[in-house]
Amino acid sequence: MGDILDILTTAAFWAAAIRIATPLIFGTLGELICERAGVLNLGIEGIMTAGALTGWLSVYLGADLATGVLLAALVGVVFGLLHGLFTVPLGLSQHVTGIGITLLATSLSYFVYRVVLPDTSSPPRIDAFPPVAAELGGIPVLGPLLFQQTALTWLALLAVIVVAYVLYRTPVGLAVRTVGENPAAAEAQGIDVTVVRIGAVMVGSALMAVGGAFLTMSAFNAFFFEMVNGRGWICIALVVFASWQPGKALLGALLFGAFDAYQVRLQQTVGSLVPYQLFLMLPYLLSILALVVMSRRAAYPKALMIPYRKGER
Repeated sequence: MGDILDILTTAAFWAAAIRIATPLIFGTLGELICERAGVLNLGIEGIMTAGALTGWLSVYLGADLATGVLLAALVGVVFGLLHGLFTVPLGLSQHVTGIGITLLATSLSYFVYRVVLPDTSSPPRIDAFPPVAAELGGIPVLGPLLFQQTALTWLALLAVIVVAYVLYRTPVGLAVRTVGENPAAAEAQGIDVTVVRIGAVMVGSALMAVGGAFLTMSAFNAFFFEMVNGRGWICIALVVFASWQPGKALLGALLFGAFDAYQVRLQQTVGSLVPYQLFLMLPYLLSILALVVMSRRAAYPKALMIPYRKGER
C-alpha cells in the first residue's frame, strides 16, 4: 500500500502527468473557445488527428519544428472554417457537422499517410522537440516538472494565460462571450455574430490541431493510426468539467493526466494481481466521476448549439 501512495510524491510522476495533459490542454482550450461563442465542435478528434499528421509529415519532409507546428495550426484553421461555414451561416446541425468533420479529417489524414508512405510498415521517426533546458533537469522537483518538458508544453501553459486574458480582459473576448450568451444583444451592439462565431471556431480548431501535433512532434516522434485515441472526446468532457473557464480547464487536463500517469505506474506495481484492462479504465472512470460532481453547477453558454440568423430576436 505504501508503494502505491508513494507514487504520488515523486517528481517523475507529476512530470509525466503534465506531459500527458499537454495535448488535452490545447484541445480543451480550443473546444472552450468554440463553445464560448455558441458552437459545439465535435470535429475535435479528427482535427487533432489532422494536426498530428501535418506537424509530423512537415518535419519528415524537411520543414523545421516551428514550421510544422504552424502548418498543423493552419490545417486546424481550415477545418474550423469548414465547420463554421456549415453551422453558423447555414445553421446546420452542429452535432452532425462535427461528426462529419471528424470522419473527413481522420480519413483524409490516413489517406495522405498511405499516399506519401505506401510501402512503410513502421512509421519513420523525426527529431522532435527537445527539453527546453535539459541541463537544469537535475534541479529537485522543478527540474523534471518544468525544465525537462518541451517547448509545446510551455506553449500550452502560456495559452491558458492568453486565452483567459483575451476572454475576460479584451473587447474581443467580450464579443465572443456575448455571442455565446445572447447573440441578439451582440448584434444590437454592432457585433457581427457570424464573423465572431466563425473566427472563434477557427482559432479553437487551430489549438486543437496543435494539441494533435504535440503527439507526433513531442511525445511519440512518429505518426500512428488511432494515436489520438479518444483524447478529443475527453477534451469535450473537460470543457464541461471546467465550467467553460480556462483556469479550470488546465486543472481538469492535469487531473486526467495524473489519473493516466497513475494507472501506468499501478500496472508496474500490482499489474500481476489485477487485469490490465482495469487500469486502462481507471482514468476514464475517475474523470467521469469528477465530471458528474463538477458539472452539476456548471453554467453553460446560453446560446450554445442554437443557430442564429441576423435580424432574429
